[in-house]
Amino acid sequence: MKLLPTVFLLLLVVLALDDVEARGAPRGHGAHRQWSSMFVFGDDFVDNGNVPNIIGEKTSRQWSYPYGAYRNSSWSGAPVPTGRFSNYRMQSDFIARMLGLNEAPPAYELTSDQSCDSSGMTFAFGGAGVFKVTEKKVRTLAAQVQAFKRLVNDGVIPTRQLHHSVALIAISGNDYMTGSDANSGFYSSFDDLDTYMGNVATEILDNVAQLQMLGVRKVLVNNLHPVGCTPLQTSSNNHTTCDLLANYGASVHNKYLNQMIGERDNVHILDLYTAFTDIVNHAPGEGSDRSKDFKRKLTPCCKSSYEGGYCGERSSSGKHLYDLCENPDKRFYWDETHPTHAGWEAVMEALEQPLMEFLDQDYIP
Repeated sequence: MKLLPTVFLLLLVVLALDDVEARGAPRGHGAHRQWSSMFVFGDDFVDNGNVPNIIGEKTSRQWSYPYGAYRNSSWSGAPVPTGRFSNYRMQSDFIARMLGLNEAPPAYELTSDQSCDSSGMTFAFGGAGVFKVTEKKVRTLAAQVQAFKRLVNDGVIPTRQLHHSVALIAISGNDYMTGSDANSGFYSSFDDLDTYMGNVATEILDNVAQLQMLGVRKVLVNNLHPVGCTPLQTSSNNHTTCDLLANYGASVHNKYLNQMIGERDNVHILDLYTAFTDIVNHAPGEGSDRSKDFKRKLTPCCKSSYEGGYCGERSSSGKHLYDLCENPDKRFYWDETHPTHAGWEAVMEALEQPLMEFLDQDYIP
């Protein structure tokens, strides 16, 4: 009978362990992960090296210091640009960490032929949209998905990897920027633009469906961030207020996106619009807790020293033609359109809980 207390304690330990297993161990700390592979599509919000290092005779900005390699003015780490459109990590890196991966999967263009890393692959291409942008020779979303399809059909990406995979689609507004049909004067009325936005959302839906047909189990889709708050749009008022019309356009895009895929099985919309707004454009006394971490929220950390230039630009003699803030962790925007590492960290912190709840849901055949 003296053994009973010991047996009882052992039983409690077993029950406690079962409860821990049922709730799941902390993400990224050696827990069993159902989702062990990630495939990334879209544009510069998630491109980690697909845009070539050299275009024409110029080095692409994201392959030049301070891109991908600037944490603060006193950081002693060697500057090693990684092809990312940020000062260090970006959205897909933070999602990868949630899945237990170290960083976003390798870029398609930097991967040897007929191979795929066990962590997946990044097909996203800086400057891309769902339609061709005349000023940029980049792969559209559909072309990226076709490249993925070829690897699946060739057996390079095996079925077992697909069944444990998550896809991320990031379309961040290039279809509405300079050089796009929306900005070329082809559309002459709000009704035309409204139809165009619906067509953009339809293209996103078609590519989501294609990925699902190919065997991807879960798909994450960014909605459009408040583009009117980017430094590109706020520079005309010295980065003091957001462009209301541009933000309205983003909300129309998001309306169509939600109508088309908001209730689709195994698809989750990442609400970048709200997460960004709660940090950079909220009413006084409102916003997220992380909002107070950022100063001059609409002003970029890295800014050209002359009109028409860009972050990372140098003269023929090697002189920097840009100004750099001392601490990018205090700025939300890195350059004229992209968040800093700290900005992305704050955004993904806000989106993590609903994202993980979605991934924990059973796959619906």
